[in-house]
Amino acid sequence: MTVTSRRRSPRAALAGAACVLAVGAALTGCGGEDPDAGTNGVGRLSAAQIQTKTRTAAESARTVRLHGTVVTSGSTYALDMRLKPDGGTGSVTAKGATFGLLRVGEELFLKADAAFWSHDTGEADAAAAEKLAGKYVKVPQGDPSYQKFSGFTDKDVLLDGLLSLHGTVEADGRHERNGVRTVRISGDGGAGGSLDVSLEGTPYPLRLVRAGSAGTLTFSDWNKDFALEQPAKDDTLDYGRQLPAT
Repeated sequence: MTVTSRRRSPRAALAGAACVLAVGAALTGCGGEDPDAGTNGVGRLSAAQIQTKTRTAAESARTVRLHGTVVTSGSTYALDMRLKPDGGTGSVTAKGATFGLLRVGEELFLKADAAFWSHDTGEADAAAAEKLAGKYVKVPQGDPSYQKFSGFTDKDVLLDGLLSLHGTVEADGRHERNGVRTVRISGDGGAGGSLDVSLEGTPYPLRLVRAGSAGTLTFSDWNKDFALEQPAKDDTLDYGRQLPAT
């Protein structure tokens, strides 16, 4: 029996190799895994487009939890707030004092312990502080505290002010936040702040480092509903036209 040897021509061999290389490139992105495989695709966009996308996503969300620090007007506030379009609830810490905030529609309430309300000016002051302690104290709209604290419960105001980067905005690599892949955009190489945007699902902002060391915030629980109700009457005090200075 005669065995016939069949040799491929050089042209056929080159064509086969090119085919293998083409398939390999499609699968691996020519030198590694495609970083955008299985993502929402925002990593392929320009930094300006990413910023627009994440702003739109944040503004469209029904709810969000915001946690971290904000430095404004020389004061540092630690926030842990849950926000909706019609109000918010959570806690704020400033100058070592922690107090709760609750806003339902236009009505804002502040809840704190006796030390928050006390000024150490005598028995009358201590008695007043005890009366206010642990109660939801209604903040009059004409009181300076209303404008100052209601902003911490306003989703649109907070996000509009926080999700801004300063200077030239550029992409700043791929990262990860709590197991979620992100793309980071930064202003002026980080000096103008940086924002991590989710590459999974809706491109929500997940972490913000504010410009000028003005605080770091994380965003979570996007579109996770929570109860937002008026406090019980027995747990509420209406102090009058203006709160005592704290």
